Amino acid sequence: MKASVPAATTHVLTSKRANRHPLLKYWDLYLMVLPALVFLLVFKYGPMYGVVIAFKDYNIMQGVLASKWVGLQYFRELFMFDEFPRVVINTLVISLMKLVIGFPAPILLALLLNELRLAIFKRWVQTFTYLPHFISWVVIGGIAVDLLSPSSGIVNKLIQAFGGEPIFFLTSESWFRWILVYTDVWKEAGWGAIIYLAALLSINEELFQAATVDGAGRLRQIWHISLPSIRSTIIILLLLRIGHLLDAGFEQVLVMYNPTVYDVGDIIDTYVFRVGLGTMQFGLTTAAGLFKSVIGCVLLVIANTLARRMGEEGIY
Repeated sequence: MKASVPAATTHVLTSKRANRHPLLKYWDLYLMVLPALVFLLVFKYGPMYGVVIAFKDYNIMQGVLASKWVGLQYFRELFMFDEFPRVVINTLVISLMKLVIGFPAPILLALLLNELRLAIFKRWVQTFTYLPHFISWVVIGGIAVDLLSPSSGIVNKLIQAFGGEPIFFLTSESWFRWILVYTDVWKEAGWGAIIYLAALLSINEELFQAATVDGAGRLRQIWHISLPSIRSTIIILLLLRIGHLLDAGFEQVLVMYNPTVYDVGDIIDTYVFRVGLGTMQFGLTTAAGLFKSVIGCVLLVIANTLARRMGEEGIY
């Protein structure tokens, strides 16, 4: 007959297993995280080394380390450009317009989708709304040109059918920013709604049942149950959006703008692309990128501090 293991010995083995280092205890979970960690190190933290180019007279042949230090020269040049205040204002205006109009759009779309009771129709609508996220801005720019063409575009055809005059949308300073905003909403609202839909699905259904018993309609349930339940998600995404306030959409603007709308459409990224990379001034472009990153970090810290003071968790 096999001898039984003493209870004390079993307790010791269990305690040793429980007291192992977390890296050894949860090795399988850390192994799953490893690819994402490698991605961050290679593509996010690794390129930070290139920030020193903003303080050097970078020469491709000499490399980053051997290039001559110039201090804050490129920052002074950047701030002394006559057009730089204008492009900063354009960047802030376009970003704020996208924030005010574009940020609530996925929330509203998620709330509407959550109210649909026909599952197959809900899936079709969700699919059609997030598919534009995968379309390149180059393609969307071509679609916009075709739709808004003053001679053959369907939009101007409708305007003329109602007795109006054709509008040169993409060359009009009063229309260009709005086109940027609404094309961005059309492209990204469906994709952004996925996160809010996931948050809405986690709400306890008994809350809605209790509200129905109390006589609350769908609008009151949305206002008093749905929105408060996803408030933390909204706050976190808003904080992240504020951190990217100086990112007004480089690819979108580059594809759609032209010299006639530079006064209202030229942002920091496109301006640096034309002036900096066009003349191979790598230090100048890096200085502009570092400037944006610092401002974005400051805005994020301020917004997170305000959120925590208002009782929200924030992102850190």
